Amino acid sequence: MKPKILVIAGPTGSGKTELAISLAKELKGEIICADSLTVYRSFNIGTAKPTLEQRHSIPHHLLDIFEPTESFTAADFRTASANAINDIVMRGKNPIIAGGAGLYLRTLLRGLIDAPGENTELRNELRRRLEKEGAEQLLLELGKVDPETANRLHQNNTNRIIRALEVFYSSGIPLSQMQARHQFSETPYNSLQFCLNMPRNLLYERINKRTEMMIAAGLIDEVENLLKQGVPADSKPLQAIGYKEVTSYLSGLIDREQMINLIKQNSRNFAKRQLTWFRKEPDMHWVAYPENSATISSAAAKFFE
Repeated sequence: MKPKILVIAGPTGSGKTELAISLAKELKGEIICADSLTVYRSFNIGTAKPTLEQRHSIPHHLLDIFEPTESFTAADFRTASANAINDIVMRGKNPIIAGGAGLYLRTLLRGLIDAPGENTELRNELRRRLEKEGAEQLLLELGKVDPETANRLHQNNTNRIIRALEVFYSSGIPLSQMQARHQFSETPYNSLQFCLNMPRNLLYERINKRTEMMIAAGLIDEVENLLKQGVPADSKPLQAIGYKEVTSYLSGLIDREQMINLIKQNSRNFAKRQLTWFRKEPDMHWVAYPENSATISSAAAKFFE
């Protein structure tokens, strides 16, 4: 019998955390956070990490498990979440996977492609080129060797651009070809998957409001403290949306108004990319949210019976 898991996916700012907590209370559930940043300690405000009150009300897994200077990959997520799922199921509870990290969710649900491991020397060289030549140039280069992957990546998604180039230069095979060959066919879990969908104008309004709330809650101080603690400005978590713009502001490269507008704009663009990703997931059920949240609750209750 494959373990049953409920997946609550959706773009940034769509309300995944609140819904997951509500469902967990109804369904004897525990939450596994599918997020590439909430795993890092001290990254709280800019990641919209569940509050201590929320974490006390419902157990959350995969929060604050890595230092900001450590690497956390989709493979690490698969291993950590698999362990959490087994633990939750063994205790008679129901796993609820909540988050917007599409690659992490796909890796958990359908397995890993047989791609080369990290090539530190090559990756460092690509990062040096990124600083010197810019992301647009690397994306153009990727388009020549792997146009399919390049077409679905935004130039701000530098980590994936570098990874795709690393895979090609290490193996001679485009990442898209490896993915097509693998087809993410492994299914270790019996999953029920939902993606939260809402009118674009409402989603953008929520994103803009959340950005302002993060600033008011002390996001600038959070970033300043992280830098004082020695977290490199070019580390993966400080290059994330919200953090990189504040870092630029603290460096004097942009003013406060530009910083806030950039966070809003980049967050909205990221939400669009997330929606595009989730539309390609064959087992994802799209639900109008919040008006049809009862549909998710009812289906999940039947699923876990």
